[in-house]
Parts: sequence; C-alpha cells; structure tokens
Amino acid sequence: MKKMLGEFREFIMKGDVLDLAVGVVIGSAFTAIVKQVVDGLITPLVGLVISLIPGTTNGNLEDTLNILDVKFRGVTFQFGDVISAIITFIITGFVLFLVVRAANRAKNLREKPVVVVEKTPTSEDYLAEIRDLLKAQANEKN
Repeated sequence: MKKMLGEFREFIMKGDVLDLAVGVVIGSAFTAIVKQVVDGLITPLVGLVISLIPGTTNGNLEDTLNILDVKFRGVTFQFGDVISAIITFIITGFVLFLVVRAANRAKNLREKPVVVVEKTPTSEDYLAEIRDLLKAQANEKN
C-alpha cells in the first residue's frame, strides 16, 4: 500500500500532471469569460441584426432562436441553445489558437540557434601535429 501511495505521489508531482491541472482550471475560467461575452455582447448584437429583417420578433435573439426550438411529444429540442454553444466553442477555440500561436512565437524568439564556429587550424597547429606524429614514430622504434 505504501509503495502504491508513493507511486501515486510521484505521478501527481510530475510536471506534466501539474501543467495539465493548471490548464484545465485556466481553461474553465476562460470558457466562463467567453460564455459571458457571447451571452452578453454577441447574442444581443446578432439579435439586433436579426430584428432589422422584416417579419422577425422584437430584436431579442432568444425569442428568435426559440423559433428554432422543436416540440415533439412534449419534449422540446432547443436548437437555439446549441447554436449559442457552437458560437461559444468557435470563439473559445479561436482565441486559444491565438494564445498558443503567440506563445510558440515567443518561445521561438527566446531560443536562439546555436552556431558552432569551427576553429581553423593555424600553421602552429599543423606543426604541433607533425611534432606529435614524429614523437609517436620515434617511440614506436624504441
């Protein structure tokens, strides 16, 4: 039992798991912000645009989207809520794409390529190499 608890503690303390947990928490908070933006700004704006179309309701998008709701044997299928969720998902995905793209670019700017400059041998280097070879040959003869 102690071994299993030790392995579990090691697993939880890995950087990947902690990073994932932080990502989930930040993602849920970010999703809440996007949902409020969609519900508070985008949905009323779309409702305003739809209200300009002749024959629509008073500009309330919820009333307009309720037209899309289908009742079948006492069960209501709320297509308007699905459309709102799809809009939220697309906006969330796009903003997260922009954040990840910016993070990757910043990471690439931080990582400078390593340039290896090879030292060109000088005449002294060649002479030292010849000297070492001559010494090695002299030692082999002895």
